Amino acid sequence: MKIGVVFPQIEFPADPIAIRDYAQTAETLGFSHILAYDHVLGANPERPGGWQGPYTHHDPFFDPFVLYSYMAALTTSIHFVTGVLILPQRDTAVVAKQAACLDVLSGGRFRLGVGVGWNRVEMESIGHNFHDRGKRIEEQIEVLRLLWTQPLVRFNGRYHHLDDVGLNPLPVQQPIPIWLGGHADAVLERVARLGDGWFPNYRTPEQARPSLDKLDAFLEQHGRRRADIGIEARLAYKDGTPESWQKAIAAWQEAGATHLTFNTMGAGLDTAAKHLQAIAQFAQAIS
Repeated sequence: MKIGVVFPQIEFPADPIAIRDYAQTAETLGFSHILAYDHVLGANPERPGGWQGPYTHHDPFFDPFVLYSYMAALTTSIHFVTGVLILPQRDTAVVAKQAACLDVLSGGRFRLGVGVGWNRVEMESIGHNFHDRGKRIEEQIEVLRLLWTQPLVRFNGRYHHLDDVGLNPLPVQQPIPIWLGGHADAVLERVARLGDGWFPNYRTPEQARPSLDKLDAFLEQHGRRRADIGIEARLAYKDGTPESWQKAIAAWQEAGATHLTFNTMGAGLDTAAKHLQAIAQFAQAIS
C-alpha cells in the first residue's frame, strides 16, 4: 500500500517556507504522495439566501497546479494528487495543459483526481452549469486522455469541439491517471467505466463495504475487475492512536485499498510545526 498525506491547507499558513518544509519533510519521512483538496471560490455564509457547507470564504485553498509546481521543484520523489479537482467548473483544455506541464516538470509524479463538485454557488459563480456536471465530466475525461496521448486531436461532442489541435509538451505519463471521488451510484458506475481509481470518503472499510460491493458489480458489467483500478482510503489523525492507525491500515488493505492518505486537519493543530509533528508521529508509528 502506498501511503501519503493530505496537505492541511485550510489550517496551514500561506507561507512559502512553511510549505517547502512540509513537502520536504513528507518526502524525507517516506510518504509516497501529497494529496490536496480543491476550491476556487468560497461562499459567504451571510450572502442572500444563506449558505451551508464545510468551507466558506474564510478557508484558504491554493490552486493545486500552482502548489504542486512549487512543491515539485523542491522535491525529487514524492508524488502529487488532486483529491479532488472539481473538473466541471474548469476549462478542459486548460486543465489538460496545466496537468501535462506539471507532469513534465515533476518527472511524471502527478495523478489527477477529479469530482463533479457539490458547491453550486462556487460553480455558477465561475460560470458553469451545476446541473449537467455529471455528463460534462464524462466528456471531459475523454478529451483529457485524447489531448495527453495524441499530438493532434479532432473531437466533436456535446461540450467540446476540437478542430485538429494538440498540446505541446505532452505529459510524461500518457495518459496521466484519472481517479474519481464521490459515492453516488452514478459515480461508482463512472469509476468502473472510465476511472483509473476511486477515492472512498469513508472512515472505515465497514462503512465503505456497500459502495465497494456496488463498485465490484459495475466493474463486472464493464468487463473489468478490482485489480484494474486503485482505491485510496483516508485516515484521520484525530480518530486514533498509533495502534488504531496500524489496525486501520491493515483493515483497508484487506478490503482492497491500494493507497491511503493521512489527514491531520480537524484535530486542533494550529501551527505548521504541529502538523509536521503529527505526520512524523504517524510515520514512526507505521514504520
